[in-house]
Order: sequence, then structure tokens, then C-alpha cells
Amino acid sequence: MLFGKLLPKEGNFFELFNQHAERIVEAARAFSNLVKHYNDTHLRDKYYQDVDNAERSADRVMQEVNHLTHTTFITPIDRDQIHSLITLMDDVADLIQDSAETTALSDVRHMTDEIHRLTDLSVECCERLQDAVRLLSRIGERAVAESILKTCEEIDRLESDADRVMRSAMSKLFREESDVREIIKLKAVYEWLETITDKCEDVANQIEGIVLENS
Repeated sequence: MLFGKLLPKEGNFFELFNQHAERIVEAARAFSNLVKHYNDTHLRDKYYQDVDNAERSADRVMQEVNHLTHTTFITPIDRDQIHSLITLMDDVADLIQDSAETTALSDVRHMTDEIHRLTDLSVECCERLQDAVRLLSRIGERAVAESILKTCEEIDRLESDADRVMRSAMSKLFREESDVREIIKLKAVYEWLETITDKCEDVANQIEGIVLENS
């Protein structure tokens, strides 16, 4: 299918997908900085606000995509695929904001090595997601389609890494932490961070389906 010829005059869905993916990466990197500078309350607040701003911008992009879906006669890919993809992508942005909010509200004593590792994996997943989304407008090219599928496989691998870190983190937490309140706080942060990589995998699965059906 010649996707370039099918792009609606009213707007470019692929460009909006790119914009949303950029906001996701912005939010993920801001959260990473929040974790790195957790002990500096001023910087912590700054990066929390950066996460919030990126998530709000992502919401606006999703709203525009949904509006175009209902007002565009011909769409480059199936409307259900557009809706599912942008919804899943927005879930990623929401989960990053939820993670930042949980970290801020729980006021854990310090960021553990496991939080740093899970955060790094979350950022990597979001960056790979952005890489895959960037290529969607050229999905009709075999080499590009193969590259997208390979990137989705990388996201799956990163999600599996996050699962392993999560299991190790929970085991260590219950073995070594004696403060019940701290256990509850850290457990919540670990779980939110792991859900980011889970949702990125869901996005990757959706993208794989788009590639297989449309390339």
C-alpha cells in the first residue's frame, strides 16, 4: 500500500504519533533525572513538573489524533489501529507520570539501585518505542518494516530484563528492609516502574500487528 498517497489532507497521523513518542521520551528522561537528583528537593520538584508537562502535552496530541480519526475520510492505516496505538502510547505517558507522583508522595528514604536500574530500562524502552514509531510512515518498505519488527523485539527483551530486575528487587526488599512503611513505599515504586516497560511491550505488540497487516 502506498501510504504517502493515503495521508489525509487534514493532518498527518504519523507526524502526530512522532510528536507523542517525543513527549513520552521527554517524560521518561525527566523521571530519570528526578531519580538521579532525588536528594535535591529543588531539582526533584523541577523534574516532577517536567514529567507532568510532558504528559499533558502527550494528552493534547492524543486528543488531536482522536479528532482527526473522526473527521478524516481516508486514514493511512485502519482507524481501530490508530485508536489502539495512540491509546496505548498515552498509557505509557500516564504511567510515567504515575511513577513520578508515587515517588514524590511516598517520600522514600533514598533511591535504591533497583529503582535506578528499572528507570534506566524504562527510558530505554521509551526510546526504542520512539525509534519504531518514527519508521511507521515508511511501513511499505520491506527493509523498514523489518527494522521496526527488530526494534519491537528489543522492547520485548528490555521488558524481560525489567521483569528480572523486579523479581530480584522484591526478593531483596523483603529480605533486607525491616521498616514496613519503607517496604510498602518501595514496593509501590517498583511496581509502577515495571508497568511502564509492560505497557511499552503492549505498544510494541500493537506496532508489530500494524506492520504485519499493512506492509
